[in-house]
Amino acid sequence: MITSETALLASAAAHFGFQATVTAVVYPALARVPAAQWPAAHRAHSRAITRLVVVIYGALVVTGVWALWSGFQAGKLVALAATAVAFTVTAAAAAPAHARLGAGHDPGRIATLLRVDRIRAGASAVALVAAAAALW
Repeated sequence: MITSETALLASAAAHFGFQATVTAVVYPALARVPAAQWPAAHRAHSRAITRLVVVIYGALVVTGVWALWSGFQAGKLVALAATAVAFTVTAAAAAPAHARLGAGHDPGRIATLLRVDRIRAGASAVALVAAAAALW
């Protein structure tokens, strides 16, 4: 039987893998796209990544609710708090930056997106370690 802690760990691991890939590979590659090719590249990126974000974030919400419902424990609470940081940074900074970048290439906004993305990567790493600790 799968426990809420195991499900939380699985979704945190998927989130970390996704976020680490975006931070280390996807966004740096997107940042190197020349201004003339930016609109098409950004649209393609947005189309490709949206479904994956919905799946990953949806799994985090479902397993997070399950983890809370099944009882409080320090590891789970830290994992959920770190996940909440990633969600908040996404909603407050990354999504608006992407919306503005959809209008056109802007090196300053791209740099901002790369910076805030590192926060999301760090938060996903903390969530993964805390979710693993919740199993012990």
